[in-house]
Amino acid sequence: MYSIRLIQPKDNPQIAKIIREVSVEFGLAAESGFAVGDSILDNLYEVYEQPNAAYWVIVDEQDQVYGGGGIAPLKGDPSILEIQKMYFLPAIRQHGFAKKILNVAFDFARQQNFKRIYLETTKSLWQAVKLYEKLGFKHLDQPEGNTGHSEACEIWMLKTLD
Repeated sequence: MYSIRLIQPKDNPQIAKIIREVSVEFGLAAESGFAVGDSILDNLYEVYEQPNAAYWVIVDEQDQVYGGGGIAPLKGDPSILEIQKMYFLPAIRQHGFAKKILNVAFDFARQQNFKRIYLETTKSLWQAVKLYEKLGFKHLDQPEGNTGHSEACEIWMLKTLD
């Protein structure tokens, strides 16, 4: 049995390890500009303690982390929130956790009075792209904000909340 909860300080090493492992699995190299190269990776709890930000993890009954995803103001345009660092171990893929975290993030954005949610991804994560499309994200012709991942992530998407 798995559950979703907000990240805690003790989760930092587990989620950083998951992001690194999944990045290797999908060929997302740090030197290419993917999230695995972010200097903040080992301190996600502290990063998501900022205003209008949150990070959720999927845990089992023993509080072992299996993945997570976050939302925070988009660098370069704080009127938009950005979906960030959505990574899951194979054991929990295809069980709807990405969709559940995204829906929690949408609710969070609404509570903070945000109307737009942005994300960047890559073709190698085609299953995620299909989910984003299904949940109402629209493809953009160019990146928004200043994430620093734009060259690595060639897919940019935006969702407008109702």
